[in-house]
Amino acid sequence: MSSQQKVQVGDSAPDFTRTTHNGTTINLKSFQGQKAVVLYFYPKDGTSVCTAEACNFRDRYEDFKTAGAEVIGVSSDSAESHKAFASHYQLPFELISDSDDSLRELYGVAPEQTSFGLLPGRVTYVIDKEGVVQLAFASVLESEPHITKALQLLQQQ
Repeated sequence: MSSQQKVQVGDSAPDFTRTTHNGTTINLKSFQGQKAVVLYFYPKDGTSVCTAEACNFRDRYEDFKTAGAEVIGVSSDSAESHKAFASHYQLPFELISDSDDSLRELYGVAPEQTSFGLLPGRVTYVIDKEGVVQLAFASVLESEPHITKALQLLQQQ
């Protein structure tokens, strides 16, 4: 996990209200008392690792729902890009456009230096029903551990 990451395990998840690629308005606090939220930040629609991550969340989506959680993806891509990405890969969960990076800043998801250059961070948060962060996992070049760690945590609760 990056030392620059602001939101840590045990913190109350910062609330936000955003419109999804489907035009639905999501308010994080509205999930409190109802279900956990897996909030995952990823670099870019359509890139190989991001596509693998989204498809893995899609393929395990029913497992996440059974574990009492909703999945929400966030990147700086436009709502139109998200709409095409979600449609092409049949993603059953909402994607949020963070084109001004304000949500990334709110959560402290910093860019990471890789051999490919500077990439937007890839961080997955599991936020419990009370709005408390139970997992904050960062790995910009791997997608599989994001899904595995989040699901394992949810299934243990």
